[in-house]
Order: sequence, then structure tokens, then C-alpha cells
Amino acid sequence: MHIDGDLLGLKTSDRKALERTHRRRVAPDQVVSAELARHLTEISRRLGRQVGVFLSRDGVVRNVIVGDAHQLVLPDVGRLRGGVGRFRGLRLVHTHLRGESLSADDLNDLALLRLDLVAMVEVLEDGLPGRVELAHLAPLPEPVPEGAEGSEESSDQDAFVRLEAPDVHRLDFDFRSTIEALEDELRRLVAVGARTGQERVLVIGVTPDDEHFGETLELVRAAGVQVAGTVRQKRFKIHPRTVVGRGKLQHIVLEGMRRGADVAIFDINLKPAQARAFEDATGLKAVDRTQLILDVFAQRARSRDGKLQVELAQLKYSLPRLTRKDAGLSRLAGGIGGRGPGETVLEIGRRRIRDRIRALEKQIERLSRERDLRRRRRRREGVPVLSIIGYTNAGKSTLLNAMTQSEVAAADQLFMTLDPTSRRLRFPREGEVVITDTVGFLSDLPKDLITAFRATLEELADADLLLHVADVSDPRLDHKVQAVEKILQDLDLADLPRLIVLNKADRVDQDHLAGQLDHYQGVATSAVKRTGLRQLIVAAEEKLRLGRPLLPDY
Repeated sequence: MHIDGDLLGLKTSDRKALERTHRRRVAPDQVVSAELARHLTEISRRLGRQVGVFLSRDGVVRNVIVGDAHQLVLPDVGRLRGGVGRFRGLRLVHTHLRGESLSADDLNDLALLRLDLVAMVEVLEDGLPGRVELAHLAPLPEPVPEGAEGSEESSDQDAFVRLEAPDVHRLDFDFRSTIEALEDELRRLVAVGARTGQERVLVIGVTPDDEHFGETLELVRAAGVQVAGTVRQKRFKIHPRTVVGRGKLQHIVLEGMRRGADVAIFDINLKPAQARAFEDATGLKAVDRTQLILDVFAQRARSRDGKLQVELAQLKYSLPRLTRKDAGLSRLAGGIGGRGPGETVLEIGRRRIRDRIRALEKQIERLSRERDLRRRRRRREGVPVLSIIGYTNAGKSTLLNAMTQSEVAAADQLFMTLDPTSRRLRFPREGEVVITDTVGFLSDLPKDLITAFRATLEELADADLLLHVADVSDPRLDHKVQAVEKILQDLDLADLPRLIVLNKADRVDQDHLAGQLDHYQGVATSAVKRTGLRQLIVAAEEKLRLGRPLLPDY
């Protein structure tokens, strides 16, 4: 039988004694039998080291582990099978030479490895087993009800159930029934998401910016998933491997299990290696900010242009993250006529993605040329173009509806508009403009997304005036205005004439509104109340300097 851990200095007799450990069996309702406990403590006393075993639920010894006087280094037990709502089916029983309580490392192992249970057996002076202490995970005292959103992150204070007894014989604990009941409770949480058809996710914030984290929560809701809970770790330096520290990893695993979540969404972008390391450490699927935005875009895309551009951005994002697991088996492509070095399945997967990217780029380029022809036609006709831009959820589509008496889809959600919408206005005095609503901007917008949507955003280059709509009631107004200005600079559109439209003016008091109007030299509107539209049209006329009125009867 294979023995793991520190085997240096072991005598042959000690090795044989350790190998005989696999002969011991434990009843399904027992944590550890008296016979196995005595066997472990006798070896541990003789070696002066901690000794432990992994026991399966049928009471069979799966691994024997040898440590030093203070701790065990556990072997790799592989990825968890079976997903959310169940434990690994292994429990760790090990010795403590001085009878010290279960350590923080023991509890970390219990959480991160999703073990059924961790138990300590004290080694007495004569080598006999003494005090026994055990711990297992506990679900939330009150499971989150169906249809309700998870609360803020909870404390780990009640995350573990801990019991102890003077010796193995007086340990009153039914192992099998307790673990089965605990798994049933966890599965009930998972069933909530299954019944609603929504994934239950943990939203993990690792930046100190509360507003940035709040925006991530809005993106999560826009993606149509259920927030089971939130976890914050305000790190100024991201952990290079697992994003968060080991202690926070334990907390994330606990929150995921107790809230029935199997996806963790981060408020930052992750490197491919970080995402893989986090998934391996926690068993949760890692989704970063870019993936989240792409998912929202994929749900919102309606036109052919939008769908092509979203697919292009998704493929460019996934290419460097493609693994053997994604591409299929990691063997060489073989068969008659296909033997030899050839390409691995992973390389074939990457090549197919690159081919698809090239095909999408050609289609998008063709559609871009078609849009360019339409823009040239408008220029020949001398029709002015006003493009509505702004941070996502600033009220751009609602403003377009108010100005044109149209019914473009609008809602209080991020990225409600993805496909550009144009409306032509015809007024009694022969004043005519085309107003275009564009996709909302966002701070730290993914580079691949900007590149993929450049064909759409290039329409802004031909605008005679940009109506920069901003939510005047937003506490991060300055930040969001600057984020939009930065994207315009990245698109080489910073020189276009702009008019700031401070929307949602009905939500702020007059003193605050007056101060912001003075600061931005803009126009105040309430698209919902349909107020300020006359002043907006007048200001747009002045910016355009058309010399003819555009004003209808508002």
C-alpha cells in the first residue's frame, strides 16, 4: 500500500506497521474505531510524528499519511466529483502528540478539500489513544428562501460544528446519519437555483472601491443569475496565484457550500492561470469581469451585427484560456493517414478558433462597409447626425424615446441597448436630423470588446454632435463622465463636438442640479418625466450651428 508524507528515517518495521493500517475497517456510523485509533497512536508515539488516514464512507483506509511532530502534509486527493451539494466522501483522522486542539490548518483542509469530517486523536504517554476532537461543516442556520437574494457575507464563527470526548469509546456521534443529513440540507439549497432556472453565484470583490463592487452586482443582476451571497476582500495587492489569500479561500468555499452556489464572479479580470488555480482550490467555477460583461452582451444582442461582434469578442477572450479539458482529450490526432507528430487536439481547437475569428472579422468588415455606404448617403443628403452616448444605464434609450416618440426597449438595467438604433426626425419647418442610440460605455471596458465593437462605434466618427448623457443623480457622476471621455479618446473621437445632457434631473434637488449644470455647462433633462427636451433641442441647434430651427412642439 502506498504511504504519503515524510518517510525519511523510517525503519522497515515502521513501514510494515504503516502498511498494515489498510487492514483496519471502521463501521459506517463510526468516526474511527477503537482498534484503528490505538494502531495510529502507537505508531505516532514510536515515531514522534503525526500519523493520519483518509477513510472512505464505507470505512476503508484509502491513504496513510506521515507528517512531522506538528502537522501533516496531505496528498493530492484530486478534483471533487459530484459538484455542489455533496462532500468528498473522505474523512481525515490523525494524531496529535500533545493533544492540542484542531488547528486552523485542519479547518482549512476541511473546507478547501470539502472533507466529510476532520478528527484528532490524542497520543498519551503510553501510546494509547486519549481525547478525541472532531469538526465538520455546518450549513447556514436559516437557508436562503426561494426567490430571495443572498445576504451580505456571513461570519465563519458558526461554520463548523465541533465535538469532543474523553476517548473513542465515549464519542457519541453518528457519522453516517449526520453527514447524510448535512448533504441533504446543502442539496436543498442547490435545488432552489434549479427550480428557478437561475445559477446561484457568489460575487467576490477584491478591490477597495465600493462603487466598483456595486457596479459588478448590477452586471450580475443584468446577467439574469441569482446572487446567493457576497464576499469582500479589499486587497491592494492581488494574490498572484489564487487572487485571494488562503484564509479567504476557506471562507469562499464555506459560503459556496452553505448558500448552494457553484459559480464565483469576480469584480476584476483574472489571468487564465489565476482562474484555474482558484477553481482547483475551491471547486467553484471562476468568472471574471470580462466574462460577465460578455455574457450580458450575448443576452442583449439582437441584430446580426451585434451577435457577430459578441461572438468575436468571446472567441478572442477564450483563445488564450483554452485548455485540454476544453478542447477534448490531449492525445495526438491519429487513425489511418493521420499518424505521426501531427497536431494535438488542443492545437486543433485553437486553430479552429483562429479560423472562426478570421471568418467573423471578414463578415464584420463587410457589414462595416455597408454601414459606411449608408453614412455616405446621409452625408450627401446633408442630414445632421446626433449620436447619443454615455455610461450604461444613464437613460440613453429612454431619452431617445422621449425625443422621437418611439418605443426603443428601455429598462433600469445595465446594457439594455446593445444594437445601435437610429430614428429620423421630420419637423414642420423642414428641420431634419438622425438620432442614433449606441451601446453604453463602462469603465475598464474589455479591450477585446472595444475592438469587436469598433465597427459599430465607428458610426460615432460621422456624428455632427455627440449627446453625452449622464445620470446627474449618480454619486459617481464625475468618474463615469471621465470613463466615457477616456473611451472616446481610445477611439480617436475626442475632437467631436459634445453636449453634456444631465439626465434624471427629477431625482436631485435644485441646488445640486444647478451646481452640476454650472460645472459641466450642460442641459438638464428628465427623460422619464419628458422635461427639459425643449432646452436640449435648442442647445443642440446652437452646437450644430445649422442656421435653421429643429424645434418641434414640445
